Amino acid sequence: MKFLSTNKSLVIGLGLILFFCFIAIFAPLIAPYEYDQIDQNSIMQPPSLKHPFGTDLLGRDVFSRMLYGSRISLSVGIIAVGIATIIGVVVGAISGYYGGFLDWLISTFINIMLCFPVFFLILSVVALLEPNIFNIMVVIGLTSWMGQARLVRAEILSLKERDFILAAKALGASDGRIILLHLLPNAIGPVIVSAVLGIASAILVESGLSFLGIGIQPPIPSWGNILNEAKSSLGLAWWLSFFPGIAIFLTIIAFNLFAEGLKKYLK
Repeated sequence: MKFLSTNKSLVIGLGLILFFCFIAIFAPLIAPYEYDQIDQNSIMQPPSLKHPFGTDLLGRDVFSRMLYGSRISLSVGIIAVGIATIIGVVVGAISGYYGGFLDWLISTFINIMLCFPVFFLILSVVALLEPNIFNIMVVIGLTSWMGQARLVRAEILSLKERDFILAAKALGASDGRIILLHLLPNAIGPVIVSAVLGIASAILVESGLSFLGIGIQPPIPSWGNILNEAKSSLGLAWWLSFFPGIAIFLTIIAFNLFAEGLKKYLK
């Protein structure tokens, strides 16, 4: 408890994350309207008691669409980073443990992948595929694993010559057992911090793709495509861009604060 009282970044970040997760899970119960429910008598209405975040060009309640959109944005961030972390841990562990030519080959491939700007690489791939939530998650995950791989590789390179690893080898432990039970548990701290930061980046990437019109497609709401729909009425309806922008900002801040707190905790 004393640590939590001094680690304000962890507490604030975790609190915000839990708040957004609660909203995402219980969105159908909290939302006063369906995300695609149209009220032709309430088109472009400013925030009011009936519509706390106002309405859009079709008369849909922005508050309800924001609640449903949180499910999409958080799901994309968490699942995409899950894919990237699994790939990064496996590739980094193999590279760091076996070394030699295999390590050089994997490291070279990672360096080649890092030469490409990730966002433009994702743009190129998504442009060739059908822009749905599944493809977005997979593409972000498959293009974001390099950082985790390098972290795991570096940690395992520093751990594999330690006495406890040499003892495990002397006792006849298999490579898989050594990697899974001895190396990865001791190397996982920086990966967790990187994964939390990665969730924030993935949410930002999804929002950017949806804002450009090649991410999550309407009528399914995400914070990015709500912003995209606000472009045509930016000077007339400030609430259409303000609320999703604030939601994205607070979510990114939450994950960054949580990652900073975790970094101090795992030192």
